[in-house]
Order: sequence, then structure tokens, then C-alpha cells
Amino acid sequence: MKTVIATDKAPRAVGPYSQAIHDVGWTFVSGQLGINPETGTIDPDFAHQAMQAMQNLRAVVEAGGNNMSDIVKTTVFLTDINDFAAFNKIYESFFYADFPARSCIQVAALPLGGKVEIEAIVALPRMGF
Repeated sequence: MKTVIATDKAPRAVGPYSQAIHDVGWTFVSGQLGINPETGTIDPDFAHQAMQAMQNLRAVVEAGGNNMSDIVKTTVFLTDINDFAAFNKIYESFFYADFPARSCIQVAALPLGGKVEIEAIVALPRMGF
């Protein structure tokens, strides 16, 4: 049964979609921009956006009852691939063990003038493995 996951600790969706959907052992987290959920604004600095996007991702994952170690796949969208190394430093600070599989793609533009967006697939932890 499909369940909508929502939290006020991450920004509200900027379109007709949910922050995340959980169904049959998997949670699919929509792309998270670097929007400050309290102010609704995006800092123009890439590092601030990347940090906020990761914090938003974590907030949605946790709202679904999981943690960052349960993420099995992420997709990162950057408007400038030259920010790849800077993003990696921030990204790796949010994980404590094995990193999820990941794709990173340069795109022409992101909503609201964002410079980075990240989406994720989360698996429920398996017991006994």
C-alpha cells in the first residue's frame, strides 16, 4: 500500500508531487533542492545549497522512519559539473559506512535557480543479514 511521507523539516514540494512515497519495502525520495525549509529561500552559495539539500534529504528519509544508511541509490543533479568535488566533500559527511550507489549528472537548470538537487531510493533494513 502506497504511503505519502511528508515533513515540515524539509521544504514543501514546489510542484504536484510528494516529498517521498513509501511502498512495499522501498521509499522513493523526490529531488531535494537547497531550500531552507524555515525561510523558503535558497542561498546563492553552492556549498550552502549542497549542505541544505543533504539536510533536507536526511529530514525526509528520517520522516519515513529510516536513516541515511538505509539509502541504496542517489541521483545528484548539478548545474555545473565543476562543483562535483565540492559536492563530494559535503555528501560523504552524511554517510558513516558503505556509500549508496550514485549517479551524478550535469543539467542545464534546476527549479528556483538551484545549483544542486538530490533524490534517493531507500530500502527497509533487512533483519538477520
